[in-house]
Amino acid sequence: MKKDIDIRKVEDLAIAVVPRDTDDPEHDYFWDAYLINLKEEPIKSVLVNSRGYGEVEGEKRQTATFRHFWETVGPLEIIKIEPVATELFSLANEFWVSFCHDDYLYDRKYVFVQGSLHPMHFTEIPFLDKRGVMIL
Repeated sequence: MKKDIDIRKVEDLAIAVVPRDTDDPEHDYFWDAYLINLKEEPIKSVLVNSRGYGEVEGEKRQTATFRHFWETVGPLEIIKIEPVATELFSLANEFWVSFCHDDYLYDRKYVFVQGSLHPMHFTEIPFLDKRGVMIL
């Protein structure tokens, strides 16, 4: 029965989208997405699916879906997922993360809604010493 399924909440895992340094020639065109493991233990079989979707000028738009896999992400480790084109900020940018920890399969969807990737939403990003937008 559905009521017998143990559904555990994902904790101590974040996705951050961070602008590139101004000395990078593509800093106006790309930011970078990161997976941040804030746990004191590694996580395993980490799969991240990313995509963008929404409406632009009344027309539905959708990007390709990208999939990234890591066997292990260490404790208190940050991993670059992919670049995010600034032209996609007018869409919702979704990162769906699945991973194993303590013999349990977790998954969570992180969605940066349309307009949220903006400097007014910046916070300090752990381990990077940079500012960006983070969902914890």
